[in-house]
Amino acid sequence: MDQIKLIVGDSITNMKAFESNSVDLIIADPPYNLAKDYKATNDNMEFEEFMTFSRNWLTEATRILKPGGTIYVFMGMRLISYTHVIMEQELGLEFHNWITWHYTQGLGKKKGFSSRHDDILMFTKSGKNPTFNLDDIRIPQKYYRSINNMRGANPGNVWEFSHVHYSQSNRKAHPTQKPEGVIERMILASSNKNDIVLDPFSGSGTTVRVAQQSGRKAIGIDIEPSFIEETKKRLAEPFNGFDSIDERMLRVPNDLNDEEIRREYFKNHIEWFLKNHEGSLITYFTDFKNKYDSKMSKEEILEFENTVKKYNVKLKKSRVKKNIDPDLELNTTISLF
Repeated sequence: MDQIKLIVGDSITNMKAFESNSVDLIIADPPYNLAKDYKATNDNMEFEEFMTFSRNWLTEATRILKPGGTIYVFMGMRLISYTHVIMEQELGLEFHNWITWHYTQGLGKKKGFSSRHDDILMFTKSGKNPTFNLDDIRIPQKYYRSINNMRGANPGNVWEFSHVHYSQSNRKAHPTQKPEGVIERMILASSNKNDIVLDPFSGSGTTVRVAQQSGRKAIGIDIEPSFIEETKKRLAEPFNGFDSIDERMLRVPNDLNDEEIRREYFKNHIEWFLKNHEGSLITYFTDFKNKYDSKMSKEEILEFENTVKKYNVKLKKSRVKKNIDPDLELNTTISLF
């Protein structure tokens, strides 16, 4: 198949035309039934109608997923438990994770608590061991320890990524555009190069865009023609890094006191965590310099500066520390008059 394939049409109808056991990874962000304006899609169904719709598309998704393949499903809090029952009890998929995507912005409520998370279900199809590339999605350790895996730690099942704000240059017309960083983690974890990734509700095209930049093949289906046209334009845009990042990826471990280990780690961090996030290098370089500048040899400083120049990054100015009288001790009483 072509590297990227876009289809205008109903997801269920089009999935019926797929061969069974033909897709490696499915990332689905179906309507939450919250009366959002998806143009051609009805997002205001009666409960039983929505359950039938969910059961039908999930049945086809399960059929076309390869044994050992993974499916991620976004869903709102009101209906995700019903989706879980369909996937596990009715379709026999194997449950792996209930992921919480936490964000700090959103609509404020005057009655009740404002919603600040979305839920994501992660299931796999039995028959083979599922793909899970932990090394590709690790996050930096807080501290350097010789017993720690400095490739990083498992990111866990609570993910914090900012929304795609309307002020961002790559914000599209779709009302529920997902951050590329969220989809990047799913694709890197649960697929390999040249695997086929399907998004049956392609919307703004985030999944196919991330797949394109991650060396995967992708199929995007959407019933709204304008969303598919917008995705075509998005795929043709130059790539300057994904639009969002887990802030923990910028974390500079403490206690990198050995120069040889520190120099090796500095280079590895860029490849391990930031190769698709060049816009975040300024923060990483600045924090690394602030933390270890006093420990660096002249040779290490030169190597650091050459790396900064290579990426054409201008470091942030360090904060000026206030001078504190060293003679003052804790709980000292100062006479002002």
